[in-house]
Amino acid sequence: MHLSELDERIVRALAEDARRSYADIGAEVGLSAPAVKRRVDRLREQGAITGFTVRIAPAALGWRIEGLIELYCRSKTSPEDIRRGLSRYPEVVSASTVTGEADAVAQVLAADMHHFETVLERIAGEPFVERTKSVLVLSPLLRRFSADAAPGERGPEGR
Repeated sequence: MHLSELDERIVRALAEDARRSYADIGAEVGLSAPAVKRRVDRLREQGAITGFTVRIAPAALGWRIEGLIELYCRSKTSPEDIRRGLSRYPEVVSASTVTGEADAVAQVLAADMHHFETVLERIAGEPFVERTKSVLVLSPLLRRFSADAAPGERGPEGR
């Protein structure tokens, strides 16, 4: 699936603030509100837009510790096995298979160090996990919530 430049601009506007009105987005991208709505509906039907959500500051929910856990899995562990295993932990907010020595990396939010340690031990005890390596986040430097590399840049497929 390839998005036009206009669709990319609409998606970027929604990623920044999904509560923006179609009229407001239309004024920014040069379309009428109904034209923006039609494009958003089409993008949803095509699966380019998979949903709308709210971003909450983790600290507001009591999550004060963030860590990344590298998972080194036993041989013949599938990505689906990893996804299924990690999906049981509400503290795991994202997980990805990766290149390099580790098989996957999980982003974990916890209330405090003891909570993080407990989650780490439980994940390390999963039958598919051979070993783990973790790091704690000190200060988030940059967070992007859309697939865009940066405003005005196109991804590799769009070049």
